[in-house]
Amino acid sequence: MKFNIKKNGIYSFAFAAAVSLTACTGDLNVTPIDPNLDTPENALTSTESYNQLLAKCYSGLSVSSPDGDSGDPDIEGIDGGFGQYLRALFNVQELPTDEAVIGWNDQTLKDLHGLQWTSSDVFVSACYSRVFYQISICNEVIRRIDAAENSSDATMQQYRAEARAIRGISYLHAIDLFGNVPFTDETSVVDGAAPEQMSRADLFNWLVKDMEETAEILPANPEKYRAGKGLAYMILAKLYLNAAVYTGTANYQKCAEYCQKIIDLGYKLESQDDWWKLFCADNDQYLGVGHEIIFSVYQDHENTKAYGGTTYIINAMVGGKMSYADYGLGGNGWGGLRVTPQFVDKFTNDDQRATFFTTGQSKEIIDISDFFSGYAFTKYTNLKADGSMINGANSFPDTDFPMFRLGDVYLMLAECEVVGGVSCGGISKFNEIRERAGVNAIASPSRIDIINERARELAWECHRRSDLVRFGLLTTGDYLWSHKGMNSNVGTPHAVDSKYNLYPIASSDIISNTNLKQNPGY
Repeated sequence: MKFNIKKNGIYSFAFAAAVSLTACTGDLNVTPIDPNLDTPENALTSTESYNQLLAKCYSGLSVSSPDGDSGDPDIEGIDGGFGQYLRALFNVQELPTDEAVIGWNDQTLKDLHGLQWTSSDVFVSACYSRVFYQISICNEVIRRIDAAENSSDATMQQYRAEARAIRGISYLHAIDLFGNVPFTDETSVVDGAAPEQMSRADLFNWLVKDMEETAEILPANPEKYRAGKGLAYMILAKLYLNAAVYTGTANYQKCAEYCQKIIDLGYKLESQDDWWKLFCADNDQYLGVGHEIIFSVYQDHENTKAYGGTTYIINAMVGGKMSYADYGLGGNGWGGLRVTPQFVDKFTNDDQRATFFTTGQSKEIIDISDFFSGYAFTKYTNLKADGSMINGANSFPDTDFPMFRLGDVYLMLAECEVVGGVSCGGISKFNEIRERAGVNAIASPSRIDIINERARELAWECHRRSDLVRFGLLTTGDYLWSHKGMNSNVGTPHAVDSKYNLYPIASSDIISNTNLKQNPGY
């Protein structure tokens, strides 16, 4: 049941590339309305052809266009690189936090770190549009499978479950970032009608049920890069981790239960020596049952060329006096991403996760536009685990993005115990993470110890904004970091309006769909 995902192989979009959106409105030329996919029916003649159709669900996380880095992007109105799924997600999950600043003057990019965006912010809209484009694609793939003569076959039902799981990722991002959102699924009528808005609490309940059903069908030990039970359980664990935010009622007990289900599948924490290899060019060797990475987004220098994903992260983190070749790049870095001094201060000198480049860099963010202001953070690399390069240095990395891994599961269990009061062995798991990093155990970790450990372990993995919201720290004055609330070098960090705990619905969608109500404050 492969669709040829392999390192230096073929990420097969040949069939899926025929998929195109035909129902688009708004200044980004995309809506959450399910599109008709322009796929010739006579091409869907075998189970394998549906396997290739399913590839579009996966490829939507990796690339901006089925035609590669030079092709027309799936969504219009923004540069194809900025609109790539992982890049858009990184921008909205990391840039508003203490974990990342960026020095570029592209449109409203600095407003993200300053927590000053508006409902017409192009980067927020890009993420919104990409999330709902992805949902639309998965919906249509499910419809096509349901309409097939052999739809009840076990293989076809697994394909259907995979599409649901990939859709679940995007609905998890939708509920987390945008709250009450336009809702469609495979039963929605594709006739150009505007979708209705679903409340955050109702979407939570729908997604829980959908992932519970999906988990029953998915394999426990999936093929590499494909959805399995671990992915569905991870989405469920994340939902329950944030249940208080999404529904008003915490449910750490259920979070702990799904974390344990993931562990019971056989995923294993990597060793201290191998931790950094989770973020290198051949990190696929640590993907799957028996290893730490539960689900990753495929990246390949030939077959998933795009100016997003780890191409964005690794190139943007390299600049100043850094040697691009030291990180496996084939050309000069882009000189953009750094970290705040408050993030740096969370690490002790013996913590192996403190991978900062400091030569020529000031720890303080003196000038947010200057790459030399702030330490560079070198967590990711385009070098293989043995220090060599894949087919020579290349500016399109082969480093997969580890969207979900067991280290996060251990820290969720720790939060369930320390914050949620659930007896689940979480403190022991918390200290396994610390001991792997080379730092001392904490016998009785506090709530702040938990959120700080999540920062150290999971930095630049697109969790930080969600964590800060859950702990009540993103917008308040209880925790300040460099340039929080600022969009220039003038003034001091400060608290911001609580409306910034949630992103706005894209203004183009509000205008075009009268069923939608904007989030409060926008």
